[in-house]
Amino acid sequence: MREEGASGPLESTVPATTAVAWPAITTGVNADKHGVYAFQNLAANYTHRMHTSTDLRAPALWHLLSPAVTGNVPLTYPAEDIDGAVVTGMMTPRMDAGFTHPPELAEAVRTRIPDYQIGLDWSQYGDRPGEFVAELRSLVESRRALMELLMERADWRLFFFVYTAPDRLQHLVWDDDVLLQHYRQLDDILGDAMAYADERGADLYVVSDHGFGPIEKFVSANRVLEAEGYLTRRQQSGTRGALAGLGITKESVLSALGRVGITDQAILEYVPHSLADRIASQIPGEHVLYDVSYAETKAFIHGPGNLYVNDADRFDEGVVESGAVPAVKRELRTVLEQVTDPETGRPALDVYDGDDLFDDDQSPDLVVRGKAGYEVGTSLTEDVFVETGAKAASHRPTGIFLARGPNVEHGVEIEGATAVDVAPTVLHGASAAVPRNADGSVLHDVFAARTAPGRGAVSRRDYASRAPRTAVDEDFSDVEDRLRGLGYME
Repeated sequence: MREEGASGPLESTVPATTAVAWPAITTGVNADKHGVYAFQNLAANYTHRMHTSTDLRAPALWHLLSPAVTGNVPLTYPAEDIDGAVVTGMMTPRMDAGFTHPPELAEAVRTRIPDYQIGLDWSQYGDRPGEFVAELRSLVESRRALMELLMERADWRLFFFVYTAPDRLQHLVWDDDVLLQHYRQLDDILGDAMAYADERGADLYVVSDHGFGPIEKFVSANRVLEAEGYLTRRQQSGTRGALAGLGITKESVLSALGRVGITDQAILEYVPHSLADRIASQIPGEHVLYDVSYAETKAFIHGPGNLYVNDADRFDEGVVESGAVPAVKRELRTVLEQVTDPETGRPALDVYDGDDLFDDDQSPDLVVRGKAGYEVGTSLTEDVFVETGAKAASHRPTGIFLARGPNVEHGVEIEGATAVDVAPTVLHGASAAVPRNADGSVLHDVFAARTAPGRGAVSRRDYASRAPRTAVDEDFSDVEDRLRGLGYME
């Protein structure tokens, strides 16, 4: 790909998370336009709901280039009625209704690939990395079989397929030999994709939603906010106080149930969520949703590094007047940027102003990101710096971009590419108009001067925003378990 095409680093979104970055790649716009800031939506009453394809406000590539084939792309559940075929990816709660378009494609997947699954529960393999590697290799082969099944479709203008396995493996195992073995498996698959693209006379792009690197510690930004007086835990009074006095916490309850074979997944499967929420709110623990007194809290972290000032005009129990929000943000930025690791003296956090990143009243007020070696934790822990447990590595902001094909210049190095540049570049390479409101730009150096995209000016047009749609009423317990195991949410 590098020798026969174009390549270079690809800067991810801020924050560099799957839920934000993949929609940016597929739409060419940032979160304030595509509408997703985390895996879960944060409501005014502080409740959480899993994001789905119905929440995306901007049209994706498969809405702009048709017919299209998409496979295993995050945030595509439920499958949409497009001109082409869809098999949904990460955050798919079940593999029946809504898993494919057209619906009958689901039966073809079950028949051809009976062991197909969306993902593994990463947390189950924390002390068994060897077993996890073997299971993941099998999962990748089934994903490859899905790609081959979709390759049989004769008519497409866009073929978009995602492999999420490198992310899952690197979170748990940061070992050169294991990773190289995994990438050899992916390289073999890439060879098939290259041959397939050559047969079709198509350009092939390879991109990642972020990079990766080892981590040493979690940093509980919520604990920092608590220590500085911006966040208040719920008092351990009444039932909570009595249980806390007996040493009964969410962690101890789940541990005891686990010893007799009852998992939190089983609880959520058989206990109505409303009842589980009521019980969870009475048992003390480290979950921000249940264990923060919002009526006494000025700011809190929701999801991986998204910080919200508890604005009285935005949240039901907001305590900060809107006019005071900018001053509170300045204070918080100073506080968080001064957090240092007591063992090394190194600063641990980078802080970004949401107003500099987004133009949307639903965006985070600040985005907090761990420096190399650190990751912002999602729980409200007792200590600021916490051991990472089984999690060996996590996201870094710089990923990869490669392109190869009849329109692509040979051996060119691409500089300054970002996640939102991918969709405009793909569209221009396919002689299609780029959305006028795109945040990204066409990477002109990708294209050879002799080709139509290399010679032609960028065409632009207005595309309609996606109409609001009804939220999906679905049980996302399994999805939440997989995300929790990866440390993406509590």
